[in-house]
This record gives sequence, C-alpha cells and structure tokens, in this order.
Amino acid sequence: MDVSWNRLPTVIQGGMGVAVSNWKLANAVSRLGQLGVVSGTAIDSVFARRLQLGDPGGHMRRALDQFPVADMVKRVWDTWFVAGGKEAGAPFKLVSRSTAEMKRAWTELMIVSNFSEVFLAREGHDNPVGINYLEKVQLPTMPSVFGAMLAGVGYVLMGAGIPLTIPGVLDGLARWNPVELNLRVEGINAGDAYALWFDPNDYVPAGNRPELTRPKFLGIVSSDVIARTLVRKANGEVDGFVVENHTAGGHNAPPRRVGKRAEQPAPGGRAIYGEKDRPDLEKVRALGKPFWLAGSYGSPECLKDAIGQGACGVQAGTAFAFCTESGTAPWIKDEVLRQCVSGEFKAITDCRASPTGFPFKLIVLKDSLTDLERRPRERVCDLGYLRQPFRDSNGRLRYRCAAEPVDTFVLKGGTPEAADDRQCLCNGLLATVGLGQVRGDGVELPIVTAGQDFEPVNRMVQRAGVKYSAADVLDFLLEGSAQDRRFAEPDCSTVRT
Repeated sequence: MDVSWNRLPTVIQGGMGVAVSNWKLANAVSRLGQLGVVSGTAIDSVFARRLQLGDPGGHMRRALDQFPVADMVKRVWDTWFVAGGKEAGAPFKLVSRSTAEMKRAWTELMIVSNFSEVFLAREGHDNPVGINYLEKVQLPTMPSVFGAMLAGVGYVLMGAGIPLTIPGVLDGLARWNPVELNLRVEGINAGDAYALWFDPNDYVPAGNRPELTRPKFLGIVSSDVIARTLVRKANGEVDGFVVENHTAGGHNAPPRRVGKRAEQPAPGGRAIYGEKDRPDLEKVRALGKPFWLAGSYGSPECLKDAIGQGACGVQAGTAFAFCTESGTAPWIKDEVLRQCVSGEFKAITDCRASPTGFPFKLIVLKDSLTDLERRPRERVCDLGYLRQPFRDSNGRLRYRCAAEPVDTFVLKGGTPEAADDRQCLCNGLLATVGLGQVRGDGVELPIVTAGQDFEPVNRMVQRAGVKYSAADVLDFLLEGSAQDRRFAEPDCSTVRT
C-alpha cells in the first residue's frame, strides 16, 4: 500500500480559525474516533488572551505542566498570565507581530501555544489529532509545527496556497534537524530568495528532547493541478489531500473570473465559479493518495457520494462550527442558528474582504452587529498575521497589509485600489471566539465565516435542537453509513497497492 498507515478517518472535522476549531471541539471529535483538528492560525494571540483572562478552568496551566522545558513555560507564563483576569474594559496586551527575525520571546510563545492546544485536544484518549495551518501565514509555521509535534500531533493540514516545503520541514523536525522555509517576498529580483531558519535544538536542551514522530501531511487543494504539483514538487512525502470545493467556509481559491460589484450587505464583488473551477477527481484518484472531499459535503448523502467517488470520506466544518464545543461565541451561534431556521441566513463569497486577495466567505447576519453598515470597522493592522513581506527600494525586508490604514499601505508601495474594502480578518475572527480587542468605541466587531451550504445545519437543528453537540454531528453524518465512529479501514480506490 502506498501509505504507511492503514486506519483512515471517515470524517475530518474542519480546522476552522481563529480558534473556532479549538481544543474542546477537536477533543470531542477525536474521542469519538474521527479526526479532530485544531486551528493553528493566530494561536499565540488566542493563548496569550486566554492567560490574560486568568486562564479560566486552569486548562492552559494543565497543558503547560507537561511541556518539557520549565524555564520556557515560566517566561511565557510570567509575561502573559493575569491572576483573576484583566479588567473588563481594559484592552488585551498584544503579542509581537511576526517577523523574519523570529525573536526568541515570540518564538517561545508560538511553540508553547501550539503545544498546549494539541496537548489538550489529545487529552484523555489515544486517537490522532490534527492541526490546520495556512500557507499564506508563513512566518510562524516552523515553530508552530514544532510545538504541535512536541505534543504528538498526528496530522498537519495546510491550504491557502501550495505548501511545497512543509513535508520537508516535518521530516527535518522529526529528526531534530534545523529546517528552513522559503519566504514569499514581493518586490524581489528574479532569483533572489529569503529563507527562514529554525533550529529546534536551540529551544529544547538535549536532556529534555522527546522522540518526535513525523505527522502525516494532508494538502488542502482546490484542483487536481495543485494536487499533482504537490506530489511532484514537494520536498517530502505528501500523504493525502483534502479536495475542497469553493463553497467551503473561510478562504477559497480564486475563481476563473470575478463578477462586478453587486448589491449586497457586505462590501466587495462576488466570486463567480463555473465548471472549470471543479477539481477533476479522476485525476486526483490517479495520484494514488488518500483524499477527502470538502465544501458542501456535510450530510450523510454527500458522505456516501464521496466514498462512491473513491474518497476515504469527507471534511466537514460548518455544522461543527456552531455545535456546543466549538469556540464560536455563544451569542453568535444563537443568532446564526436562529436566522438559519427563519430563512434570513445568507452567506456570500466576497472577493474584496480578505487582505490576502483570496475570496472569503462572509455570513451576513441581518440586523446584527456584524452588519458593517451599522458600525464601520476601524482600519488597523496591530496583529499582522496576514501581512505580506516585501523589499523596499533599498532592498530592506518590510511588511504591509491591505487592511491597514490606506495612507500607511500606500507609503509602503501599495495602491488605494488594492486596499479598497479590505477588512482586518485577524481582529475580526478573534472577536468571533469572544477574544475581541477592546477599543475606544467598544469591542472589536466579529467576522463570521462558514460554508455556503447550510441545509445540513438546518437538519441538525431539527434533529437535536439549537444546542447540538459534536457527537450529534457525527451521528448525523454517519447515519446509514457502513462506517461507524471508529477510524475506518476502507478499501480506498485512491490508494495504490
């Protein structure tokens, strides 16, 4: 068989950021035998803000007590923990924005926060747990992956780009070798490259080093072309794929053409997809790797259809995003599910919202605080996860974001047109999980994203009510399936023997 493991999940729970796919959700899914996945996006800010709230429940402390380097834990704890929690009206202390210099305090926070999230997701059971990262967010990747591997992460999933160097990073870290990652830099001369360097031995003394297992790598792809590129050009083994339809939540692959601005509550033009945007599953199957289908595959009928097309199962996100264990703020869950049931719910694919330039799914909640026409969002870039590195006219490495103040963006070489309608996803998504920054005019507005197909969520509510659990979602998805909740051993036609 062309893979080194023979027990594959039927359902992969989507790795929804920021902290929607938190450790509680991933733990609940993995306990029931499917693949729970935590989000690694902005996890350092999530972790730091949890500590500033006083570490409710003591969960972060429990995880940190298992970290192999006590001195590192002490430095992080002393920097971020606020006994009893910060005052309600006080702003959160900000983490340092990522830079290519990878300063030690920032790197240690990144390692420890990823470790903690994976440790808690794995606690109390022996099933694998995955972690999801974005190729677009490169600067934190290597220390983040290292922290997750210290906690025994079983799968690394990555999309929003073509992660050709991540398999090699996993190989190197598993051997405790220094690793490097080529940084995408705008404005550089042809042939000029900038490599990020990370040595795990600089952070864990020799006597404290556990044996590391290389996690399986699943590329999240939107086309057979990207899947084939990964197999042929990646610097290590690609173990499988999540093949994602453009109806999935969060960032989507750009369509072949973009429609003109249409009348809609959210800013920006809509993405228009056609037949050419559909992945050719026959060509994906021919690669001989396990794959799962995602994007409007969150029903038992779609799971059956996916397996019939040679997939090992599906990745589902939207139904999990609004279950009781997810990190989505309770009031947002209640409002989304109410409007879903009443027929007011609307999801759009906005080509302008994300500073990355990728289309982004937005939920438009009628008459709610997420309606930007009621309260304009401040243009700010104080977290910086989606900043793009670039070389200025003097060759210096700098950073800019299309969601920062327009004048600042233009001074850095950007254009007003590129900044038009962009939103700060970093701050907005943190607000969605109840960790929004406190500003002069109140708490940061949430940005809510989900998949376009809400029909399975409607069915979930009808079956289990608005307070449904991750177990309810799995019961629904696996209903009538030959697979049960345990990791399956399917006869995947995609896997060559």
